[in-house]
Amino acid sequence: MRDYVRLTGVLLIVCMVAAVVLGVTNYITADKIAEQTAIANENARKSVLSQAQEFIMLDGQEITEILAKDDYDTIREVYEAKADGNVIGYAIKTAPKGYGGEIEVMVGVDIEGKVTGINVGNNSETPGLGQNSTKPEFQAQYVGKNWNDGVGVIKNGTPKDNEIVAIAGATITSNAVTKGVNQALNLAKELSGN
Repeated sequence: MRDYVRLTGVLLIVCMVAAVVLGVTNYITADKIAEQTAIANENARKSVLSQAQEFIMLDGQEITEILAKDDYDTIREVYEAKADGNVIGYAIKTAPKGYGGEIEVMVGVDIEGKVTGINVGNNSETPGLGQNSTKPEFQAQYVGKNWNDGVGVIKNGTPKDNEIVAIAGATITSNAVTKGVNQALNLAKELSGN
């Protein structure tokens, strides 16, 4: 009985020390992690709308009311992209649910309603399958798709103008990314007044 009490006490002390060390580490690194996340998000915006000189986050009541609709359940952040003081498009961060959880997808939409690029960021998709959504050849399929037609997914064959070919073995991931792109297209269309 004494051994159980002693082992319990030792285990409790080890757990408390580990918790304190983890807490201190989190406190020390939290700002650096936030800074790195902000840099990664800025780079993602620039990669999908490279001609933009600045990005202004839209977070007022008007955008909040628009995002409250069920149609925009994956939208996380909305930025107005400007060049020479003029709005040239929108960079919209979505987080649709894929096979392994949420997939961060930054979508660039120009003022004419075409996808200028997408950037798949943090995700927990299966390596070798859903992780292939981060590859440029998959993401390039979305460029030029427009808000009037939306984007569909096919498993194989030759895609039409408004379709992309799913990643082999990762249809759930492909559908999730496409859902994020379609919601971004619809939101950009609504924001531009079209």
